[in-house]
Amino acid sequence: MAGFSKGISKVEVALKWDPSPAGRPPTDLDVVAGPFDSGDPYGAPAYLVHFDSRSPDGTILLDRDSTDGKGFGWDEVMTIELDRLDDRYARVVVGVVIQQRTGRRTFADVLGPAMRIREGYTVLAEDDFAAVPDAMAATIGEFVRDGSGVWTFHPGVHGYDEDPATFPGVMGSRRHA
Repeated sequence: MAGFSKGISKVEVALKWDPSPAGRPPTDLDVVAGPFDSGDPYGAPAYLVHFDSRSPDGTILLDRDSTDGKGFGWDEVMTIELDRLDDRYARVVVGVVIQQRTGRRTFADVLGPAMRIREGYTVLAEDDFAAVPDAMAATIGEFVRDGSGVWTFHPGVHGYDEDPATFPGVMGSRRHA
């Protein structure tokens, strides 16, 4: 007998980092999510959700945005309601990009970076970006809808040498092993 699986329905993506030392420009990381159409799951995202934006249908929403890492707990928090996403979307890729206002910055330049993806109280992924120290951006996981409509999670932190303007164009591309 085959098992029942409702899959993943609603997730929280959280990002945090420590503020820059006194006298240094603030560090600003941004969580970014993009859904991809089933007709072109590795092409361009249908749209992007990041600071100052949300999905057209309200299924992907940035609940908290920080420009400097100051505060307690998680600095940026995004909610993704996969169970409400239109059927035309086959993938949702989630990434993190470092703002480059004051020169080239990589994850090695960020103090105490961390990310967490969870569904309810179940942690699906946690990472500190140590595997991608020279990257300016990273994908941190993707959600994939199968033929029956069930969403599954594929974890993995993959670094990119891309700034905020160019990262969205490559974040959903097929990676070669």
